[in-house]
Amino acid sequence: MWKGGKQAKSGYDSLVSDGQDRRRFLAACVQMTSRGDVAENLETLRRRVGEAAGRGAELVVLPENFAFMGVGENDKMAIAEPLGDGPIQTALGDMARAAQIWLVAGGMPERTEGAKVHNSCLVYDPGGTRVAVYRKIHLFDVQIPGAAEFMESRTVAPGAETVVVETPLAPVGLSVCYDLRFPELYRELARHGARVVVVPSAFTLHTGKDHWHTLLRARAIENQVYVLAAAQFGRANEKRVTYGHSLIVDPWGAVVAEASDREGVVVAEIDLDFQDKVRRELPCLSHRRI
Repeated sequence: MWKGGKQAKSGYDSLVSDGQDRRRFLAACVQMTSRGDVAENLETLRRRVGEAAGRGAELVVLPENFAFMGVGENDKMAIAEPLGDGPIQTALGDMARAAQIWLVAGGMPERTEGAKVHNSCLVYDPGGTRVAVYRKIHLFDVQIPGAAEFMESRTVAPGAETVVVETPLAPVGLSVCYDLRFPELYRELARHGARVVVVPSAFTLHTGKDHWHTLLRARAIENQVYVLAAAQFGRANEKRVTYGHSLIVDPWGAVVAEASDREGVVVAEIDLDFQDKVRRELPCLSHRRI
């Protein structure tokens, strides 16, 4: 795992039977409508992760706020967990182990020593061990008259480190939702070897309908990576309506899978040979000057 300039083992090495690179595998994005009941949300996720694994997915991405979507910014404080301890994290490890998949769990509230939480993306290996954590760097502070008002920074402390997780499938770069608007983050992930980038999200309906597809395709094209964007969909409560349209985008910028307007799972093939062909025929990453 590359994290803020440091190299580390993924923790999954002992479970890998050989050192051969995988050239093709299936990945999935779960789309859901999280609400205020953690137990209910986790039960939905167990079914959806099992469905994704049953369709052959070896890498499964969950959306931001997968465990809880409150009405107010402070609501998440009640269910925040310290890293390594708590029912949400226990459930995630159990899901990964039961399905025998790599599980990327988009933003959840991680308790800190201060008055705020981190919005943290956790990665679990098929043995159910947490092998990486990424703390959302860019926080969603917007005020759109008549449309949306969010001040994530009131309750969330930003992270400071970029993370690429080395897996036997492919190196996976981590990001969360609003990060999508900052291309320099994704260039840094690609520069440190990411071949797949995940974007667990809870994009608002107002911004999603105009920007979601464009930004995801741009990040894929710019960095010649696969982008897996698992999203929240629909009305969670009286204040939160999310856009949905979970996407899987290939390194040429083509949308190879997209969720319809409902909860569900989308699955697509990740083909590293195709990615190599794109990078070989249009070697823009090697042409960088700044």
